[in-house]
Amino acid sequence: MGYPGKNHKAYQTPKRPFEKTRIEEETRLVIEYGLRNKREIWKAQSILRKYRKGARELLALSSSGTDSNLVEAKRGELITSMQRLGLLGPDAGIDNILSLKVQAQLERRLQTLVYRKGLARSPKQARQLITHGHVAIGGRRVSIPGYRVNRQEETQIAYYGKSPFVADAHAERARITKAAGVR
Repeated sequence: MGYPGKNHKAYQTPKRPFEKTRIEEETRLVIEYGLRNKREIWKAQSILRKYRKGARELLALSSSGTDSNLVEAKRGELITSMQRLGLLGPDAGIDNILSLKVQAQLERRLQTLVYRKGLARSPKQARQLITHGHVAIGGRRVSIPGYRVNRQEETQIAYYGKSPFVADAHAERARITKAAGVR
């Protein structure tokens, strides 16, 4: 099994490390989403890979003649969990899971949602506000920019109660609201 306290890699590196088109695409995503490094993209790809594998296994079960009630139960469970995470819409199917892109996973990160809500001027500033403890979900401080926000928590994102950003008179907050009006 292995030592439980020892961390393990949550991603796979690319098979072709010097592929120009992949490098350019990853660099564009790092800039667009304000990521720290390409490892965060690889983690998102690994998560999507896991969901796609589950969807392919469901398709294989349904085509092999397995009990249809079991297949439907597993399909409903997979789709419901992905809808709860916000990766799929209300009337999604297995095809939607197989066609998911990395951008869908990156859009569910706390860092991206803080920027999209207008709590920060840029994705980089959103990352900084989160790591410095100025952002909370449901009143609880979250200091992990890569935290995956589900649909229920999405509306609860705000500044932390003891943060100086709560005050409307804060100079940086005035700049943020001004920049949000320009967007």
